[in-house]
Amino acid sequence: MYSIASGLLLLQLISFALGVPPLVRVGAIFSNQNGKHNSELAFRYAIHKLNLDKSLLPETTVEYYIEYVNRFDSFETVQKVCKLVHVGVQAVFSPTDAALATHINSICDALDIPSIGRSAHDFSINVYPSQQYVNQAFIDVIHYLNWTRFGILHEKNFGIINLHQLSRSLQGEVHMRQVSQGSYLSVLNEFKSKEIHNIIIDTNSDGISILLKNILQQQMNEYKYHYLFTSFDLETYDLEDFKYNFVNITSFRLVDIGDVSVKQILKDIGSYSHHMFQNPYVNRHLRKSVSIESEPALMFDSVYVFAIGLQTLDQSNTLNLPNLTCDEEIPWNGGLSLINYVNAVEWKGLTGPIQFKEGQRVQFKLDLIKLKQHSIVKVGEWTPHGHLNITEPSMFFDSGSMNVTLVVITILETPYVMMHYEKNFTGNERFYGFCVDILETISHEVGFDYILDLVPDRKYGAKDPATGEWNGMVAQLMKYKADLAVGSMTITYARESVIDFTKPFMNLGISILFQVPTSEPTRLFSFMNPLAIEIWIYVLNAYFLVSICIYIVGKLSPIEWRYIHPCDLDNISIGNQFSLSDSFWFTIGTLMQQSTDIYPRAISTRIISSIWGFFSLIIVASYTANLAAFLTTERMINPIENAEDLASQTEISYGTLDSGSTMTFFRDSMIETYKKMWRSMDNKKPTAFTTTYEDGIKRVNQGNYAFLMESTMLDYIVQRDCNLTQIGGLLDTKGYGIATPKGSPWRDKISLAILELQEKGDIQMLYDKWWKNTDETCTRRSTSKQSKANALGLESIGGVFVVLIAGIFVAAVVAFFEFWFNFRCHDKARPIHPGVNHDQGVILESEWTYTPLNRCFWIEIFEELRFASWCMNKQKRPELNRVCSECKIPQKPI
Repeated sequence: MYSIASGLLLLQLISFALGVPPLVRVGAIFSNQNGKHNSELAFRYAIHKLNLDKSLLPETTVEYYIEYVNRFDSFETVQKVCKLVHVGVQAVFSPTDAALATHINSICDALDIPSIGRSAHDFSINVYPSQQYVNQAFIDVIHYLNWTRFGILHEKNFGIINLHQLSRSLQGEVHMRQVSQGSYLSVLNEFKSKEIHNIIIDTNSDGISILLKNILQQQMNEYKYHYLFTSFDLETYDLEDFKYNFVNITSFRLVDIGDVSVKQILKDIGSYSHHMFQNPYVNRHLRKSVSIESEPALMFDSVYVFAIGLQTLDQSNTLNLPNLTCDEEIPWNGGLSLINYVNAVEWKGLTGPIQFKEGQRVQFKLDLIKLKQHSIVKVGEWTPHGHLNITEPSMFFDSGSMNVTLVVITILETPYVMMHYEKNFTGNERFYGFCVDILETISHEVGFDYILDLVPDRKYGAKDPATGEWNGMVAQLMKYKADLAVGSMTITYARESVIDFTKPFMNLGISILFQVPTSEPTRLFSFMNPLAIEIWIYVLNAYFLVSICIYIVGKLSPIEWRYIHPCDLDNISIGNQFSLSDSFWFTIGTLMQQSTDIYPRAISTRIISSIWGFFSLIIVASYTANLAAFLTTERMINPIENAEDLASQTEISYGTLDSGSTMTFFRDSMIETYKKMWRSMDNKKPTAFTTTYEDGIKRVNQGNYAFLMESTMLDYIVQRDCNLTQIGGLLDTKGYGIATPKGSPWRDKISLAILELQEKGDIQMLYDKWWKNTDETCTRRSTSKQSKANALGLESIGGVFVVLIAGIFVAAVVAFFEFWFNFRCHDKARPIHPGVNHDQGVILESEWTYTPLNRCFWIEIFEELRFASWCMNKQKRPELNRVCSECKIPQKPI
């Protein structure tokens, strides 16, 4: 079984060899421009190596024909291509020159001859990386570098990147300039005057050396400049003058010169060129085997891609020699099969992995390289599938080896930035505060020195709606007069559109600063507060209603009637315990949860009594439950509770800091409440706004003014002034960040440092240091523990004593009138007996004589009071015993 399989495999290999002719002719077109012979050298060496090494085409020899043309002479180019067609070439190789490739591909396309080089036609194989992917690679780099303001230098009829696609994919301020070798200097001078520090150079490789000299003449080789070259041959240029000035130069390369196989090929090319050519035009880099330009490398890979396509040609598709002319324009029958096999090639060459899709190269690897001291190093790579992968992020801003001093502007704001005004403080020592501590910490983390100074106009920065001009620290950064802006500077959309911000080091929002509301004055009858006034009225009405109902029902029910004097059988009379006064007494006793001597006997009266008892239980329980809260909790009179209350009134004025983010928030807000507040503040300009936070706080302390400010600053003030407080919650959410000019290389580095400080808790410790210093904070009474800490004073429950005293007084007055009424309407009498029947020992009632007492009212009441004070435990008065005449038992004499 294995022998049969081996035999079939041998037959397939023989038939495969028969599908390719022993001699294959190829042609190549090169420019006759001086200095453009490296691609020709790579082409010759590739054919030489292919014929020398028979591993790919063991039975075939490749013969090449070379023609030289003027890249700007289209007629000559067409004639030379037709000459190659007449010879019988089976493929035409062209350099990556776009002008030559267009004319060559038009003829090859018509005759179905494979054209290998740089083209997008049907019968062509483009070994150059696809334009779409190359554009995306540069876009990814620009996004990573966070370039929002940059310039582009490009030449007419030359360009690696598609400027139209690039401009659509990026958002920012882009300055495009079409240049030539004579205009490099003027454009660079223009970019320098406009403070454009990030520049993309998309020019012909012939002029890069001149451009580098012009950069040195303009002294644009400092650390703040960053050049992104679209050329893949940056390593082939002399950058000695740029290595020690910390200038940033970045580019891609196709050829990984660190690969072992690449190094061997470069060494072989150098040896081949030394033996085959004696002329001095051979590239010194090739001879030194250090590097190779992308165009010769692509030419080398093109030859091997064609050879691999021939190797994989199927046995059924015998490759016939073409017999074509440009005059007849008859397509070659074998061209379609050959181009399909070449299009299916997958191989790793000098320019990395190679794979095609519809003639376009879709598999490759671009190494991202960057200039460092002494050398150019690889800092990342880009692939069509994985996109950008930065392996050395610190290389884009290696601050450790730099001695850079940045200009930092700030604004005085407690506790963020404060100043010592003593003469012994100079330079950066004059400033101290929360933001100064953060800046000092970040400068050590990132690695830079700084000069800290105040912004001239003492403003953060706001845009004038009329003129469109910015002021404050934003304007200074836009004009590149400062490198950083540090302070309580809020990150907003408007500011972010003209400058850059780091990650926020503090999150906050807008809130309302107002005076602490005054306490509600304690009333004498505060014990009545647990129930509303209408409830008290309803209870009083219910009391009268139930009392009357009990009185009526008690009269109607026969069970409630009882005999009054059961001993007097001659005068039988019955009575009812529910008199009108007793009914009211019974009801009030039940409400006060006190027992009385009256007990209902009938079912009807018991039902009313039970319902009234249940009603009394609920009322008393509810009153008792609320009484503690009302008497122990301090009631505050607060005229405003939130922004809606502030907007709906006119008595309390309000405003914010002038030219700050809070003012911008209200000015640009689309929420109706905030729009209404802005109209009110705008109409009261300039009195509604303050130049500093201190002025706003002073106005709040003066009363009848609310100040709208950031919550962090508000928290600082409230903890130090117990007369001020925060009203409501946050109106928005935002953050403080460190501002930089657009496209500044410091932004990402500082952002990483801020994130690291937040994770370690350093920023929180600084916040506690400046916000919660116990030596400066005031002692504010805790509202959450007031109910436990505060004891009830006389001012809270004094009304109960007033009611008690009033009740005693009313009772005394009523007793006085009762005594007066009894004194006037009933005669006080004593028995007068002319003779006493001592035999019987009893004075008969018929013998009593009643005479009015001839005594004064005040003497009578005095006697009553004296009796009450002397004989408090006695149940009877002297000489005035009350005896029932019906039940009197005669006494026998002793």
